[in-house]
Amino acid sequence: MSNADRETTTTPPPFRDLGLAAPLLAALDEVGYETPSPIQAATIPPLLEGRDVLGQAQTGTGKTAAFALPVLSRIDLAKTRPQALVLAPTRELAIQVAEAFQRYAAQLPGFHVLPIYGGQSYGPQLGGLKRGVHVVVGTPGRVIDHLERGSLDLSQLTTLVLDEADEMLRMGFIDDVEKVLQKTPETRQVALFSATMPPPIRRIAQTYLREPVEVRIAAKTTTAANIRQRYWYVSGVQKLDALTRILEAEPFEAMIIFARTKSATEELAGKLKARGFDAAAINGDVVQAQRERLIQQLKDGKLDILVATDVAARGLDVERISHVLNYDIPTDTEAYVHRIGRTGRAGRSGEAILFVAPREKRMLMAIERATRQPIAEMQLPSVEAVNDQRITKFKQRIADALGSDDLGVFRQLVEAFEQEHNVPAVEIAAALARLVQGDQPLLLAPPPRMERAFERGSRERAPRDARSEREHRRDGESTKPRAGALRPGDDRAAPRDTREHRRHDERPARDHGDAHAPREARGERPAPRAEREAAPRRAPREAGSHVPEEGFETFRIEVGHDHGVKPGNIVGAIANEAGLDSKHIGRVDIHDDHSFVDLPAGMPAEIFRHLKKVWVSGQQLRITRGGEGDGEHARKPKPRKPPSFGRSGFAPPKRHDAHRGHDAKRRPK
Repeated sequence: MSNADRETTTTPPPFRDLGLAAPLLAALDEVGYETPSPIQAATIPPLLEGRDVLGQAQTGTGKTAAFALPVLSRIDLAKTRPQALVLAPTRELAIQVAEAFQRYAAQLPGFHVLPIYGGQSYGPQLGGLKRGVHVVVGTPGRVIDHLERGSLDLSQLTTLVLDEADEMLRMGFIDDVEKVLQKTPETRQVALFSATMPPPIRRIAQTYLREPVEVRIAAKTTTAANIRQRYWYVSGVQKLDALTRILEAEPFEAMIIFARTKSATEELAGKLKARGFDAAAINGDVVQAQRERLIQQLKDGKLDILVATDVAARGLDVERISHVLNYDIPTDTEAYVHRIGRTGRAGRSGEAILFVAPREKRMLMAIERATRQPIAEMQLPSVEAVNDQRITKFKQRIADALGSDDLGVFRQLVEAFEQEHNVPAVEIAAALARLVQGDQPLLLAPPPRMERAFERGSRERAPRDARSEREHRRDGESTKPRAGALRPGDDRAAPRDTREHRRHDERPARDHGDAHAPREARGERPAPRAEREAAPRRAPREAGSHVPEEGFETFRIEVGHDHGVKPGNIVGAIANEAGLDSKHIGRVDIHDDHSFVDLPAGMPAEIFRHLKKVWVSGQQLRITRGGEGDGEHARKPKPRKPPSFGRSGFAPPKRHDAHRGHDAKRRPK
């Protein structure tokens, strides 16, 4: 082992000083990364030099960027065979790592990344590998399957990354990991990351790594005991509306709201001002004089809300800050600790609130492990609670006005108007109150059915299911799933009665299978072609031939029989990704290359945008209302900009009617 252990006690240099290419720096700026985390600052330079690296760091410290950025810096876009392979213990992590590669490669036209994992049909994976990819992210079992099939060619591999190696050891993958290592070129670079270094992991490092640079990151894990930490699971209500409810119903003295990018702080502060809140943005573009003025206003009580980036809030010490709200989840656990440390100063109690989107549950767990404290789920203040607060405040404004000494002229005006127009004084008072309120409605309207459904789903199903998913998994599948759980993208064997039509009160039967059974028994391999072609199929309905039940609306999604999708996959993805309880999902009708699903009417715009990007069976849903999808007479979507892979990291297959592979054939009902 190299003696070049790299400690992290000093402030890391900026990304621009690490030797990264300009397109990567531009992408980092877009996603709001301003300063590298300790693991990134310590590992990026040696990886760029071609050195092997042995990194010991907890989940949530920024490991993914630590290896993804150097890999992208050395990628030759002209070559279409895999140049980098990342092994991950679970399908969830494989998808997240692939998504991260895609974000960082936003300025690299033509870059392709493909996640391959058990539980998904082979068709999209085989198609993606055949078309050519630069980076493959996979679980060990499925990677070996592709190596044995000859569909994965590692002859041009330059970098191999083992992510969460100790987790792969715990899940029984260590033999598979060694088998993959033995099939890679001897000249490849290896980066091994692990939270702990048990003897088997040390043996792997000593056997397969050449004089590695060893990096150990001791993350800051202490948070003040006087800070109460809570999270809100983002579902149904748009984040801005949720923030508004919290600001109105949660008593606070002063608050810092953390957003990820400079532009986000400006935008959010502007929207809060428009809603009547005294807010200002503080970020790296704010000059020192203005920064000092804003901080002084916060101290003096002339300003109550600062919307800040991580860098801008460093060193901020204002005793009256009672709340820290993480509007955007931090990129690593240390940033979270630094953020919430802005409250609870000078022995006072503090409140920390974290917004957690469906795909951010993993970071929530990492934060809890790093801080060694559980974070309780909070319920969003109801519309009724917010309206009660508004009514109370409005009455108080009236009481304050009645206590003033200069009402004489106004009293005379009201009396004169009452006599001239024969209008009761109470009606005049109501009209004057309306004038004072202006165009902004005094009370919030009750949420539409869709939002109520999402809010109930959030309360009934907390995001703690992700914890149990890490127990006893094989290739990303759990032997102890939460009862009735249907995870997004879960393509395990479904019940034989996979009816395309499912009423809203008919749940798909649950069949979790045996995670340790042979892969064929778990339904990972598709049925033989003869069986799929022989089964009859009911004629599909058109989008306009079905009238949804009252309160529901029909949506089209771009995944169907040709992609191996089942009703349970669709229900599970929508329920888990959007925080909607499955009982609020209506009829599901699966066609060849698309499907229809009935959902509660009034879907919030934020949820609609999120569902467009969700992937099921290797396909992006690209959800549209009614028949606006990809049919022959439908509105065509705008062509995608490079890179050609979506943010989730999947390779969108070519049109099925032009390049239909073995696994893309029709399946029976």
